[in-house]
Amino acid sequence: MILCLLGIIMLAGCRTESYEPEFGICAKMSEYRNLSAVGFDFIEEGVNRFLVPDKPDSVFSDILAEQRETGARIVSCNGFFPGHLKIVGDTTMHEELLAWGETTLKRAQMAGMSYIVLGSGKARNVPEGFSREKATQQFIDLCGKLAPVAQKYKIVIVIEPLNSGETNLINTVAEGGRIVEAVNHPNIQLLCDLYHMMREDEPAESIVAYGKYIRHCHIAEKEGRTAPGVEQDDFTPYFAALKKIGYKGGVSIECRWTDMKEQAPSALAYMKQQFGLLK
Repeated sequence: MILCLLGIIMLAGCRTESYEPEFGICAKMSEYRNLSAVGFDFIEEGVNRFLVPDKPDSVFSDILAEQRETGARIVSCNGFFPGHLKIVGDTTMHEELLAWGETTLKRAQMAGMSYIVLGSGKARNVPEGFSREKATQQFIDLCGKLAPVAQKYKIVIVIEPLNSGETNLINTVAEGGRIVEAVNHPNIQLLCDLYHMMREDEPAESIVAYGKYIRHCHIAEKEGRTAPGVEQDDFTPYFAALKKIGYKGGVSIECRWTDMKEQAPSALAYMKQQFGLLK
């Protein structure tokens, strides 16, 4: 009996040691079967394309039927808010954003998702001359209003820090972590995007510092936002940080493809090889 228990403990230890995250791709639902066939675990769709919050329920019902027919596993959607719905600035559109969010989150639950990615760089960009402190509070206020809606539909909204070339509000994991702390709600959490982190020269230590909030991860190479392996970027410090925090979520490629069908298998192999280098 004791030997049996020891064996189970040792086996559990081996499983922990060999653990690697699930790997996915930001892609259209129509690509799922091909990507699944080469080893990807999931895809990440787009809010506007897949959840169509500006379209009637009948349109989404057809999309949902297609998802069920293909068996596509879609764990998240990115591109939460369109650029014309302003989160911050002199004229905010929080009521419109909440209506958009309600439809999005409800449909995300219907599609079996776990996360909605709140990047939306244009919607959150701080106008020239506007108070950054006030803009930050406006963003926090919106997240506070969205949180109970997300909770109702059992979806976690993950805030995505974007590099300063794409927006001027929340450019690092550290800044995003402080927003999550200010909102203080379990349905508002954090995403780490390794591409944006590298563009901002943000160290992997930020993942460790704010790891308790990180629920999702994006990846691409620093120069040209190429697929993992094209330029042989070293992701091991970031993967080591994810492993250190006991990360159990997915890593989703969000890159510029030359030919996704041709490049996807090697990108997956490269990520797995880099993760496998960790001890």
